[in-house]
Amino acid sequence: MERLIRLYEEFGQSPWLDNLKRGYLTSGELARLRDGGIRGQTSNPTIFQKAIEGSADYDEQFRTLLASGGEILDHYWAMVLQDINGALDVFAPVYESSGGGDGFVSVEVAPDIANDTDATVLAARQLHEQINRPNLMVKIPATAAGVPAIRQMISEGRNINVTLIFSLERYGDVLDAYVTGLEACSGPIRNVASVGSFFISRVDTEVDRRLEAIGSPEAMALRGKAALAQGKLAYAQFREKFSGPRWEALAGRGARVQRPLWASTSTKNPAYPDTYYVDNLIGPDTINTLPEATIEAFADHGTLARTVDVGLEEAKATWQALHDTGIDMDDVARTLEDEGVASFTKSFEELLSVLRTKTSELKS
Repeated sequence: MERLIRLYEEFGQSPWLDNLKRGYLTSGELARLRDGGIRGQTSNPTIFQKAIEGSADYDEQFRTLLASGGEILDHYWAMVLQDINGALDVFAPVYESSGGGDGFVSVEVAPDIANDTDATVLAARQLHEQINRPNLMVKIPATAAGVPAIRQMISEGRNINVTLIFSLERYGDVLDAYVTGLEACSGPIRNVASVGSFFISRVDTEVDRRLEAIGSPEAMALRGKAALAQGKLAYAQFREKFSGPRWEALAGRGARVQRPLWASTSTKNPAYPDTYYVDNLIGPDTINTLPEATIEAFADHGTLARTVDVGLEEAKATWQALHDTGIDMDDVARTLEDEGVASFTKSFEELLSVLRTKTSELKS
């Protein structure tokens, strides 16, 4: 795991775990990963669906919850929050030793409210107040309705993980929401933390599909290049936003930058190297969330070098070439955002259905 430690100490990138399940906590595996260099953790509705459906680790708690009465939805959140609180305990030492820079654990608002600003504000506020831990981040999707909710939460001094970012234009909206939220915050902003999560490999999956449909030599030569180009352009956008007089005024009050977070960094196409989306986006003030297989791969043979701001002109040329080839990146982003929200909603609803079935079986 030496590479994971060096990733942070030498290159300023924080590796986080992109998974959470009860077995990590009961076995001590999560603490082992932390000690090996993992500096935070993310979760989402699909992760919890796989965790709760995929093992018997939650059965005892679920039986106890059923015996106490109440609604299935409340039981779901009780199981989720037990895992979140356990993970927050594990990463609390990282949060303390980093001065609040790392050690965060993220939990997402219910996915069925992704297009409802008011409901998202209420849900995010409730999660923060219910859990009430300094190293908690609540995830809010970067939908058009989510952006004002993000701004509101930051103005209240709450930590937010902005998820499901697929376009540079929406990323600009997210950056503005963070800065204007900090400016509107009447309390101290020194400990307000936020990350902007770009979903990386999904971009190549969708763009490659479109390039292959075009089929020209020029199109085929662009496969596997869109996601990294967008990541490098986003990093340049991040650097530009957090400079100049407006940001310096906030930095003078102790404000922290909203770090870019590279999500969905497992390689979906087996033709690409298994550390492709890690090796090529390494740099200061960034985070990479990694599933277990990618953690193991990078720890074994990942390349340690500052790469996130190398080849920026090439990234710009790739972006232009995609446009010239007929790839509408705005449409790609809309498609991926809709699919992301729908996927999380489907996972959420399927898990609730499984819990209802299990309830009937236990009662009978």
